[in-house]
Amino acid sequence: MRAIDRFLLDGQVAIVTGGGGGLGSAGALALAEAGADIALIARNRTKLETAAAAVTQAGRRAIIVEADVADEASMAAAAVRITDEFGRVDILFNNAGITDPRTVLDVPVEDFRHVMDINVTGAFLTVRSFVPAMIAAGYGRIVNMGSILSTRGMANRAAYCASKAALANFGQACAFEFGAHGVTVNTLGATVIVTDLNRELVHTQPALYDKIVQRTPLGRLGETDDLMGALLFLAAPASGFVTGQTLFVDGGYTAG
Repeated sequence: MRAIDRFLLDGQVAIVTGGGGGLGSAGALALAEAGADIALIARNRTKLETAAAAVTQAGRRAIIVEADVADEASMAAAAVRITDEFGRVDILFNNAGITDPRTVLDVPVEDFRHVMDINVTGAFLTVRSFVPAMIAAGYGRIVNMGSILSTRGMANRAAYCASKAALANFGQACAFEFGAHGVTVNTLGATVIVTDLNRELVHTQPALYDKIVQRTPLGRLGETDDLMGALLFLAAPASGFVTGQTLFVDGGYTAG
C-alpha cells in the first residue's frame, strides 16, 4: 500500500455526532474529502443541512439524522436508519459535547449532570449503537473528542474536566474490549479550538484564555483546521496499530 493510500477513506462511511457544530461540520468535511460518505447526527436541523451541503459539494453522500445522543432510543433509531441507508459503519467521530463556565460551587447539579449526559453518556450510547456493525465487519475506527482537560484540571470548568477525563478513560476501556475485533478507539486531546461552542467565552473571559496562550509553546489557541490532520490519521488505515491513546493537538500545552 502506498503511503498516501493509508490516509484514504474511499468507500467508507463515517458517523459524526454534533455534526452541525464547528468541529463537527469541519470534521465531516475533512472525512468526506478523504473519500467517506457521512451521516451527520445532531438536534439542530438547520446546521445539519449546512454541513451536509458541504459534504455533498465535496462529492460524497450525506444523510441527516436528528437525534439526541443522550437518549438511548433516539440513538438506537439513528443506528438503524444509518445502517439501512449505507449498509456499513466504518468510522465514528464522537464529537457531540457541551461545556459550562461556572465554578464547582456555582454550577447547579442538574447542569453538571447535563454536561456529563451529553459528553459521556452520549458517547457511551453512540458507541453501543454503532459498534456492533463494526464488530460484525471486523473493522472500525472510533475517535472521541477529548481535551487537554482530559488529563488536567482548570478553574470554572469542573463539569467539563470531569466529563473529558471520563471520556478518555472510557475510550481506553473500549480499546481493550473491541481491539480483538479490529476496532480501534482513540481520543483527540485538543487545546481550546475556537468554535461556536466557546467563541463567546474566549471574548468574555480573556484572562483565562490568555493564560492558555502563554503556556502554549506555539503561542496561540487552536483553529478547526489544526485538528483535521489528527482526526484523519486516527480515522484512517494509517492508525491501525494505534488504540487506547489520547493524541494531544495542543500547540505543546501539555508538554510542560
